[in-house]
Amino acid sequence: MRTRNALKVGRQAHGGRRFLLVIALLSATCASAALAQAAAAATPTISSVFSTGVTFSTATLKGNVNPQGQATNYYFQYGKTSGYGAQTPLAPAGSGTIPVKVSQQIGGLESLTIYHYRLVATSPAGTSTSPDHSFKTPKIPLSLQMAGVPNPVPFGEPFIVEGALAGTGGANHAIVLQANAFPFTAGFKQVGNPELTNAMGGFSFPVLGLSENAQLRVQTIGGPLVTSPVVTENVAVLVTFHARRTHRHGRWRLYGTVTPAEAGALVGFQRLVPGGRTVNAGGTVVRSSTSTVSSFSRTVRIRHRGVYRALVQVADGAHVSAYSAPVLIR
Repeated sequence: MRTRNALKVGRQAHGGRRFLLVIALLSATCASAALAQAAAAATPTISSVFSTGVTFSTATLKGNVNPQGQATNYYFQYGKTSGYGAQTPLAPAGSGTIPVKVSQQIGGLESLTIYHYRLVATSPAGTSTSPDHSFKTPKIPLSLQMAGVPNPVPFGEPFIVEGALAGTGGANHAIVLQANAFPFTAGFKQVGNPELTNAMGGFSFPVLGLSENAQLRVQTIGGPLVTSPVVTENVAVLVTFHARRTHRHGRWRLYGTVTPAEAGALVGFQRLVPGGRTVNAGGTVVRSSTSTVSSFSRTVRIRHRGVYRALVQVADGAHVSAYSAPVLIR
């Protein structure tokens, strides 16, 4: 009995080894077939590689990829030499059998520079690369930006017009400041002498003063002709403010001048309180004094000591409203 059981177990073990051997042979055969199939599959093909939309800092690279029935990905390599050095993110091209259009945008380029690029497509069947191509980025167009500092500027006080000529060729370029005074109908006229931008394209025009609001702009001399946006430099009336105690208890005479003359302009007296708030403390009207300077004066009851200032509101279009310097009333 024991002998028959032993023989039966032996036959089962031998049959199991034969089964495992068959499985291993089948697996090897399938693997060989897969390898053969992969080897027989064609690598992706690439055609019609070109660049478009080239600016001084960006470009779009395009081409066609035929996956040849294999799951295929593609990317572009690019750089200042045929060694490239940068590439676009890996992107899918599908697994079809006809060419598909592919494209990627690249940025961070330098102006007036030659860039090389090529298209790379890869699949389980292998990797294909296009021939080397190249393009040249154009120069950065010149552009002007400027501002008056400060703006508004108190009447008769100097200020600066500063800014930059940006773009290729912006350094050491001749420029001129132009102004069109209120009511802005006479047209732009040159102010001062031309200047050269610095090595970074920056510039700074000192202006001794304006008598009225004016439109300002900066323009290049010689080609290419570039003009900045027009900036209105406002001229604020110049306000002086004083406070003098009168012989009447609690009453103060608040007075001052306005330059240029602004007869009829409203004057408001304000007390400054913590938190940046103001409290109205009366007001008056500017009265004519001379052809160039007007004055105001009023006696008011001061219930709270502190810091006061005068606000002169004008609406003639030639100037803008302004505050006086603060005055301490004790």
